[in-house]
Amino acid sequence: MKNLTLTVSQLNEYVRRTFASDPLLHGICLTGELSNLKHHSYGHWYFTLKDEEAAINCAMFRQSAYALRFRPENGQRVRLFGSVGLYAKTGSYQFYVDAMEPDGVGELYLRFEALKRKLTQEGLFDPSLKKLLPVLPGGIGIVTSKTGAVVHDIMRVAWRRFPGMPLYLFPVKVQGEGAAEEIAQGLRVLDGLPQIDVIIVGRGGGSMEDLWAFNEETVARAIAACQTPVISAVGHETDFSIADLAADLRAPTPSAAAELAVPERDALLGEIDSLDGELLRAFERQLEQKRLRLSVLQQRLAAASPVQRSERLRAALAALSVRLDAAANAALLRKRNSVDRLLLQLRASGPMETMKRGYAVVMKSGSLVRGTADVCAGDFLQIVMADGRVDATAQNILPDAKRV
Repeated sequence: MKNLTLTVSQLNEYVRRTFASDPLLHGICLTGELSNLKHHSYGHWYFTLKDEEAAINCAMFRQSAYALRFRPENGQRVRLFGSVGLYAKTGSYQFYVDAMEPDGVGELYLRFEALKRKLTQEGLFDPSLKKLLPVLPGGIGIVTSKTGAVVHDIMRVAWRRFPGMPLYLFPVKVQGEGAAEEIAQGLRVLDGLPQIDVIIVGRGGGSMEDLWAFNEETVARAIAACQTPVISAVGHETDFSIADLAADLRAPTPSAAAELAVPERDALLGEIDSLDGELLRAFERQLEQKRLRLSVLQQRLAAASPVQRSERLRAALAALSVRLDAAANAALLRKRNSVDRLLLQLRASGPMETMKRGYAVVMKSGSLVRGTADVCAGDFLQIVMADGRVDATAQNILPDAKRV
């Protein structure tokens, strides 16, 4: 028998048949915690069931998975019904699941899902209600146990990032009876302190029972009622709680919560220096623009000033005066020439010019003698000639018969 030679496939097939024929490996109920859940596109579930000391690979095929009354989650404690078998192709020993139901903590998962649905329908988790964290908080409030590593982790990270950042601890129980009420009270107290700008609520990792206080409705409502932004930091990165959904921000760990809440002092100083430089450059650009604008306005003001306007008006008046003088002189010259022409015409048509040609004007008692009818014998007459006057006395009056 010891010289028996088998192929791998023959050995695997023998073991598979052995498992299949052993009644102790059929109709088994296994209890444990789900992990590594994978939901195949064909509807099959593949996962690992584990307890504190061991683990076994499991498969639940589509026809059995369709009968599930809940959706399995990693970390959930369940009871599995089925049989042990061997997958001959790979030699993998695994548990084939015919049915699954929550066990112990599984009941907590059902309560978790029920509360989650209720609060979601109320709008308690609405993303529009989430508050933003301040860039530089004046103080950080912490709601957690005073004996755990959470406080030390937050202090270490916070003071490394921003030395001297004020931290305010409200110590509470984080598991067990009354823990949820203490956590809710801590949130309300810290929310009422004006020196606190961010609150971190959380604890370290643990089982679902350990973390259950953060899945209570009273804690969720206390978080939602806070006016101060709240960061939840419950358990490890894979843990998820109702408090995470209600908080304004979820951190995978308490240390990560401190990273989110507390800015790096050196980074802020560097950003301030950078903003200061940008502000100075922007101020200089604005100042240069104002200088240019002022120069333009000064030019416009100077152009519109009364002095400049007076100078322009004075120059325009002087130019008009010159033009007026020139026009007046030209007009005067034209009038003078016209008068001269009229004088020449007048002189040419006047009696003086006639008298210069040998004619004379006869006057009697200052009146012009127009004919012989105006003179009587013995009248005293003045005979005006071009170069003087001759006084005479009329003796004989001889009218011209042809002209009478």
